[in-house]
Amino acid sequence: MATAYTIRIAPDNTGLCKVRQDESTAKAASDLLQDDLEKHHVFFNPRGFHNHISHHILSLYGTGASSEDMKKGFDGNKSYQRPAFEAHREVIEGLKDWEVAKGRLANELHYPDFLAFFQKEIERLGWQQVLKEYVFNGDTKSEDMMLRMFSGELVGQTAMPRYMLPKGCPDWKLTASPALLHSLIQLMYGVEWEQPAMVAMGLAQAAVHRDSLRAFLLGAEEAAKSNPDPMPSIVSLLEEIRSNKTVAAAVEKAGIDEIRQGVLEGTWDETIAIASRVKIKPEELDERTAEMYDSTIYASAAAAFRPGKYPKFDFILMHHVNVNPIFLVINRQDWIPIESKVRLLEWKIRIDIAHYVNRGCPPLSLENVASYVPTDKSIGPADAQLPRVHALDDDGHAIKLFRALILGRELSEKYGDRDWANVKGDCLWTRLIHLMVDSAESPGPRWIRSKMLGASWAFIPDLP
Repeated sequence: MATAYTIRIAPDNTGLCKVRQDESTAKAASDLLQDDLEKHHVFFNPRGFHNHISHHILSLYGTGASSEDMKKGFDGNKSYQRPAFEAHREVIEGLKDWEVAKGRLANELHYPDFLAFFQKEIERLGWQQVLKEYVFNGDTKSEDMMLRMFSGELVGQTAMPRYMLPKGCPDWKLTASPALLHSLIQLMYGVEWEQPAMVAMGLAQAAVHRDSLRAFLLGAEEAAKSNPDPMPSIVSLLEEIRSNKTVAAAVEKAGIDEIRQGVLEGTWDETIAIASRVKIKPEELDERTAEMYDSTIYASAAAAFRPGKYPKFDFILMHHVNVNPIFLVINRQDWIPIESKVRLLEWKIRIDIAHYVNRGCPPLSLENVASYVPTDKSIGPADAQLPRVHALDDDGHAIKLFRALILGRELSEKYGDRDWANVKGDCLWTRLIHLMVDSAESPGPRWIRSKMLGASWAFIPDLP
């Protein structure tokens, strides 16, 4: 049985994809996840790069991977993890007082303390009640935690480690990095698989992140209250901000170090103005969730092309797709207030807008996807590409993206006739999924890790 301290995955518990697994594979997944929980720290280096092992294992398991695939993924990523930090027993009890706890936030040394605290709270109250209390309660404490759920700012101002860069590539800095939504992704797997221990991991991870998006999220939310205009389509908001001359000028001259509080330097007023037009009515929740899902895939796929280069997905935009399944899971939880679900989705869309700007406002078009010819020159079923992704030497990002695309395809079937729908039709979805797998296997870095201003693309090999 799954508890606040023990991860147990059942064969019939494979997440949203609902694939079939057997007892031995379920046990293998459980054992690997337990090993990660007990032995590894949340960050694999002092720079704040995240441990993705639990995401990787469950994404593999939830898409039908074998025990061998999962073991390979685990072994390939455990070598560089830091061992679990020791908890400070004298600190854990004090975290019950939020005024005391605030002094421990945004400090990775206290990850084991927050993990132990939330495990105890879950043991006492149950994981749903703990989430209601610490994320969806509407008070100062839960708002603080919800803000940190969306933050992915790195712990320090450091350069990207050399092993992540191709030969000859400069050390692009990731200072004040855009939110990578890691805590929300961690929480996603806990809620989707109903694993109390992983819910505790998500909460503890959020607690040791900075609330670097506070000014943007709360500022846009406040501005929305006085904005009388009805919300247009999400993609129209992206197109509007891309056409803004002030934003265009800032994008042209900006570097990655010029992102402040999640927003590109020189675009604060313009980004807040666009983000303030995101206003969702409770009765629109499900459809706006599907629209958000569509718009992130649209932007990510459109940005994957550069003339003469192998296609590559942008590392930041990819995270905005990978996290999307949590919104499908959250919307199904009848114990979460509808107001919290709406607010969570509004924040996600506003961050999508801000980081579309941060990535240089890449042109929005699916023409390249529609005309894409897979590397094997054939268009086989999208699901048939899974063994290729399961076999990748990866840290989990590729299989998470594949899983998110598969779920997006399923979701799109219900809304394909809507004006806002961009990614629709079996042919387009199949080419898109082939594109994703081909790009992960193609020469050069797996992802574009700098802005869409040419620097990263210089290190992507030319097409033959």
